[in-house]
Amino acid sequence: MEIMVYIAASLRSFTDRVPRIELSAKSVREALDVLTDRYPEAVKGFFDETGDLRHFISIYVNDRDIRSLKGIATKLSDGDELWLIPAIAGGAQKEGEEAPAKKPAGGSVISAERMKAVTIEEKQIERYSNHLQLKEISIKGQKRIMAGKVLIAGLGALGGVVAERLAAAGVGTIGLADFDEVKLPNLQTQTIHSTRDIDRPKASAARDRLKKLNPYVSSVLHQEKLTGDNIEEVVEAYDLVVDATDNFVSRYLVNDACVLHGIPEVFGAMYQFEGFVTVFAPGGPCYRCLYPAPPPVGIVPTCAAAGVMNALPAIIGGLMATEVLKLLSGSGEVLIGRAITLDAWNLQYHAVQTVKDSGCAVCSVHPVISTAMDIDYEDFCGLKENPEEEPIATIEPEELARRIAEEEPITIIDVREPHERAIRKFPGTIAIPIGQLARRQNELDPDTDTVFVCREGKRSILAIRTLREAGYEGPMFSLKGGLEAAAQIIFPNEGAWL
Repeated sequence: MEIMVYIAASLRSFTDRVPRIELSAKSVREALDVLTDRYPEAVKGFFDETGDLRHFISIYVNDRDIRSLKGIATKLSDGDELWLIPAIAGGAQKEGEEAPAKKPAGGSVISAERMKAVTIEEKQIERYSNHLQLKEISIKGQKRIMAGKVLIAGLGALGGVVAERLAAAGVGTIGLADFDEVKLPNLQTQTIHSTRDIDRPKASAARDRLKKLNPYVSSVLHQEKLTGDNIEEVVEAYDLVVDATDNFVSRYLVNDACVLHGIPEVFGAMYQFEGFVTVFAPGGPCYRCLYPAPPPVGIVPTCAAAGVMNALPAIIGGLMATEVLKLLSGSGEVLIGRAITLDAWNLQYHAVQTVKDSGCAVCSVHPVISTAMDIDYEDFCGLKENPEEEPIATIEPEELARRIAEEEPITIIDVREPHERAIRKFPGTIAIPIGQLARRQNELDPDTDTVFVCREGKRSILAIRTLREAGYEGPMFSLKGGLEAAAQIIFPNEGAWL
């Protein structure tokens, strides 16, 4: 059977950057075997140490999640499409049953009583005239939008687009949750912020922008870091939550709090040219249903490390804002039980069905998570040191710069992607992608210190662990903080941007 396999961008480092592969296979298992035979580095990326498919990868045959079929034993037909989509952030159902694509009870998350309590002023009639002319929204829908309370978690590229769209639409109260500050590299994709906002808190900068955009909208700042101790208190004050965060800790945290309080969540994620949008709501699957566990640290690069196209947030953020307006107004088909993936660069759009996991830790009939404080999210996402695991030695940027200047014997391995190395070359290094380290370990001298470098210092740790598992015993060090922390020290005359 001839099929086409589509590889998401964040997994292409294991397939020599190839985005789509035509091959012959009669089942999903056979297709994966052919794929890993052709690209041996994919074995570690796709499968865990027991040989099972990693939990952070979802596989779809055409638009069906294989978990709603027969898993990797699912049979394939000639012309089928196989999509490998990794994690980038109610009621019981029978195992494998698909979640219904339905709106919340009553069609809107805003009750009729709250809608009737809203008055549209004369100036607002003109301001919101575009919505009022749409029969799908009209006066009732706009009043529900104006009564709505929406929390936006993360005010980067996606969160900024959603915030501006919702403020312009007239959403009554917008919660702005972000504890970070605006930095210069943010401005290419995070257009809610401006040059004058550099070093300002993102939430404060966003509030000022929304106030200028629409004075009728109230903004509530949440500038503290969201944790298991405070997340539930924050989300329960809102009708729905927009997850525009950029890390797995926050995605699982926000998801769990929303499930525990029965609050719909509009979810979006981006990577380079690709985006993913869905809605998690009572009765449908949640984020844990799709991705029961996060990827090992370093396997899936962040947008900061891999980049994102400037125009993509506008597309994905616009889709997210649309789902919010549908949930508030009570009109339109909502992406519950469905998801949209988009490769903007290759103009490939795909809609897939998402399925509820009957054994989900938070939304199943017998959940093991009853409060967000039940989970150590950083430990769950592999960000804490395992006391039983041999610690990773690090080297400070100043020490590495000194050893280079004094020409001490040292081997430096650059595990960054080719496009990252093109932005800033690191002379005298050996470029070896993580997936090739095990089979190229003979290029290292076990009698010489080897330093691994990447952008943020996370992939270099994964590289060392990979070599340890492969049996390499030479001294290895991870550059602390990566080249982002070392730029001004190692490359003092070239600026801080990598």
